[in-house]
Amino acid sequence: MIEDKNTSRTSLSELGEFGLIDHLTKNFEIQQESTILGIGDDAAVLDFKDKKCVLTTDLLIEGVHFDLSYVPLKHLGYKAVMVNLSDVYAMNATATQITVSIAVSNRFPLEALEELYAGIETAAKIYNVDVVGGDTTSSTTGLMISITAIGQADKDSLVYRDGAGENDLLVVSGDLGAAYLGLQVLEREKQVYKANPNSQPDLDQYSYLIERQLKPEARKDIKELLKALDVKPTSMIDISDGLSSEVIHLCTKSKVGVNLYEEKIPLDPAVISTCEEFKLNSTTVALSGGEDYELLFTIKQEDFPKIKANPNLTVIGHITDEKSGIGLVTRANEKIQLVAQGWNPIKE
Repeated sequence: MIEDKNTSRTSLSELGEFGLIDHLTKNFEIQQESTILGIGDDAAVLDFKDKKCVLTTDLLIEGVHFDLSYVPLKHLGYKAVMVNLSDVYAMNATATQITVSIAVSNRFPLEALEELYAGIETAAKIYNVDVVGGDTTSSTTGLMISITAIGQADKDSLVYRDGAGENDLLVVSGDLGAAYLGLQVLEREKQVYKANPNSQPDLDQYSYLIERQLKPEARKDIKELLKALDVKPTSMIDISDGLSSEVIHLCTKSKVGVNLYEEKIPLDPAVISTCEEFKLNSTTVALSGGEDYELLFTIKQEDFPKIKANPNLTVIGHITDEKSGIGLVTRANEKIQLVAQGWNPIKE
């Protein structure tokens, strides 16, 4: 149950649907030239001129994708935007607009939704996207958030999952596994709290992991970095369901194999130490954890000198022919078949 920090508690029924939308979106400002008309009419009007439009959507459901016992609503709003913008950046496109739709039960007062929308507003400002529409409706099962992200790109700039070729290098941004471990820490502390509500957890040593779980950042900077380096990926995907799943997606779409090197997978020191504490294998966590929202992509070998000294990028493997299979080369130099064990959104 939500604990409302505010002394006042305004019922949503006092505003009605349109009053609620007006109230929650009154602070959104138009920033993009492509937004001709945002919120306030039957539909938004966008003009991308000679650009290609990309479109993606994600649905987040309470009890499936988030737990409000430890996820602040402001963080949830921010993260919901990141989940979608990450998909736009994975197309090597620029995110420009989002729409926000929510279904909410009567246990949520207006003040709770103000927190949620404050997170959305913060994300929109930082990532320079316009909120141009959406919907609100009632729910009998808690909170649901559906965000649609819109972006634009030149036709020649777009990058798909099916472009990887033999001998290309497999590259990842940032580091992996931290978001999953942040979730494990939060789940553990939830159980401790249930057993002893007076306990005060000391989470300082897990701050990086928890931030990666509660407030991830979409890698808008990688698109801009690669452009500055004059590198166009041959294929790209974002890491939402775990590294292994995303590698398999790229290879399957591109009809190629891969050698992914275990020793090259980038891990933050906090991931390594927390894996030891939880008695987890750090490679398994990086491969299967998910929610890192880093970008995984392939580049031509001749582009390697352009990226090799960049601290944001790590070469973790190379593309092979399809018959060679999708394999993980272990630290012991054994090649084993890579299996998708990451998040499955329709698993029962």
